[in-house]
Amino acid sequence: MSENKKQSISIETDASYIPSSSEPEAARYVFAYTISIENTGSVGATLLSRHWLITDSNGKVQEVIGEGVIGEQPHLEPGEKYQYTSGTIIETSIGAMQGSYEMQDDDGEKFNADIESFSLSIPRTLH
Repeated sequence: MSENKKQSISIETDASYIPSSSEPEAARYVFAYTISIENTGSVGATLLSRHWLITDSNGKVQEVIGEGVIGEQPHLEPGEKYQYTSGTIIETSIGAMQGSYEMQDDDGEKFNADIESFSLSIPRTLH
């Protein structure tokens, strides 16, 4: 049986290494990531804040908490999509990010939209 959820947010991620901004000899690896957010629920919702855990392969964790994303707090009607690109810097060539968005639906109810872990890694080169 199919059930339409009132609050439902679908999140897709895509990360890429930025060699021109990175300095591997200084343990500085820069990654860009694009996040696509879709309101798959039956009520509009506003993204209030973000919470990220960014982990490098040494186990160092950076926690990022803040309002909105890239200076915006987008409102998504049912079926609407929002996409943005941002970046992060880690000290190793491999890492991961995961987190959540705090959302508030048009009825005033707050809920979390989880962001599954995704990889940050330098593309492999074949020899």
